[in-house]
Amino acid sequence: MAHVHSIQLYSGRKFPPLEKQIETVAAAGFKYVEPFGALYEDVGATQKLLERHKLTAISGHVGLDMADGQRERTRDMAKALGMKWIVTPHVAVDQRPTTPTGWAEFGLRLQKLSDYYLAHGLHYGWHNHDFEFHPLPDGSLPIEHILGGSLPWEADVAWIVRGKADPAHWLKRYAGRVKLAHVKDLAPAGKNKDEDGWADVGAGIMPWRDLWKTCLASGCEVMVAEHDNPSDFARFANASAKAMKGFDARRRAAAKKPAAKKAATKKVVAKKAPAKKPAKKSAKKGK
Repeated sequence: MAHVHSIQLYSGRKFPPLEKQIETVAAAGFKYVEPFGALYEDVGATQKLLERHKLTAISGHVGLDMADGQRERTRDMAKALGMKWIVTPHVAVDQRPTTPTGWAEFGLRLQKLSDYYLAHGLHYGWHNHDFEFHPLPDGSLPIEHILGGSLPWEADVAWIVRGKADPAHWLKRYAGRVKLAHVKDLAPAGKNKDEDGWADVGAGIMPWRDLWKTCLASGCEVMVAEHDNPSDFARFANASAKAMKGFDARRRAAAKKPAAKKAATKKVVAKKAPAKKPAKKSAKKGK
């Protein structure tokens, strides 16, 4: 499918009421959203609110306790909201494995969940933070064990950077399995301290023009704007929507340049080609 632009509603959690947040998202031009835990308490109300503003919850963050311990509820909730993707975003520190074997077992648990939801017409994947890129005693990384099978991945690109890793490398390594990406930006060192060092998409130091192309080349279907702690939600939503549209526009323009150059070259070659001289007719000798 062609990729779509979405926004993680967690970004607006500090700016109630929910109705206002949804209005802000719709006004910014988004058509898709990614809800999180608090919005599943009253699925019917959330569904009506999204429908009223012509928004679709194409994906949703669901904690592991709910995704694994309440599978039927999760399944029904996802289908009611029109989700294609269920993503578990985090595992608490006290529940994290500490060994390669432990992480491999954790990855197998997630893989089984993916298989379960796929059998019910839904997709399930994992969303990273930074800890998945911190080396284990044997030098391997948790992310390698989590994605050891065929589990889809929602790559939070800025968290990969905070994990001291190269996002382009990991996006390319798991190309075909990176189905969603969190489009998030980092402020320059020492800036935006009141926002925990994050920035609006396109306003920070992340090379998003290139990363955008890498995400799409790796198979991303859903590009999700997110800011973990914006001081102004409307500012973030509008700036990020504009930036994401700009990334797409530049990508389309870049794709047209080679074709236009090729056509121009053909035209020049055709113009410079010498005209063919008519062949001389040989005179026939009489008998």
